[in-house]
Amino acid sequence: MQTLANVSSTAIRDTDFDKDSHVREVLKAAQSELRELMRQRAEIMKRIGTVKQTIMGLGSLFGDAALNTDLLELVEHKSTRRHSGFTNACRMTLMEASLPLSAREACERIQKSSPALLDRHKDPLASVTTVLNRLVEYGEAGSEVGPNGRRLWHWVCELPSKPL
Repeated sequence: MQTLANVSSTAIRDTDFDKDSHVREVLKAAQSELRELMRQRAEIMKRIGTVKQTIMGLGSLFGDAALNTDLLELVEHKSTRRHSGFTNACRMTLMEASLPLSAREACERIQKSSPALLDRHKDPLASVTTVLNRLVEYGEAGSEVGPNGRRLWHWVCELPSKPL
């Protein structure tokens, strides 16, 4: 014969199981949604990169005068913001590169274009490497091993649409 304490204990455990089951369901749904949003973000960042590269290419072809200040700010080429951001500098460095870059080459390009950004980092090369690896995780950049065995990074562009 079950005592009241045993019945209450069993009821509590069953209720906890139901709560745990519900919590697991909610977490599973949240995880699925987060994965989908991150996938969408990666696709959007690739598309943004493609459009920025197109704009910068047109600027190179026809001269910066063809691009107004608002457009240049939008592509973060000539930003008037006080701190344009270290990650954005790494993005732009990859976008503007015609060939894959080593972390050292990316660091040197950032040093030339925005030296103040690197001044704030104890080990700029390590910081650039960390950001480049994050851009790979985000799906914005790709990496490969170069002929000298060193890692190289490149901007991941959206593939052009097939003609109809």
